[in-house]
Amino acid sequence: MTLLTRHRIDVRFSDCDPFGHVNNARYLTYIEQARIDLWRRQLGWLAGERRPDGRRGHAFILARAEIDFRAQARYGDTLEVRLSLGSFGRTSLGYEYEVVRVSDEVVVATARTVQVWFDYDANAPTPFTDEVKGRLSTPATNP
Repeated sequence: MTLLTRHRIDVRFSDCDPFGHVNNARYLTYIEQARIDLWRRQLGWLAGERRPDGRRGHAFILARAEIDFRAQARYGDTLEVRLSLGSFGRTSLGYEYEVVRVSDEVVVATARTVQVWFDYDANAPTPFTDEVKGRLSTPATNP
């Protein structure tokens, strides 16, 4: 596996449930933030942008997500999402994640997702070009 990026997130009060720890659904948002930031840096665009000709073009669609919770994170923690490339298929891409509490390096969650490269104008999955595959395989420099 190739580590592609590290993305830091400060846990907000609103991320927490009544028991004081990060609500499980927030982890999907955390790993999504890391993915979107990675694609912006690798591919040079933001999700949902339309081209000047009005076409939507190609982007990803989430096909699968799974999360294993290992420890609790709480308001005020800083978490780091470590996103690695798992594998490529013809039209899909797998990522693996570790969500780590920065203060003590405890892994609070691990996750895996599968994204499909999607042609939004044709409304169908489409194979990766060699150029796109190369860009998506390249680690992004963190700001």
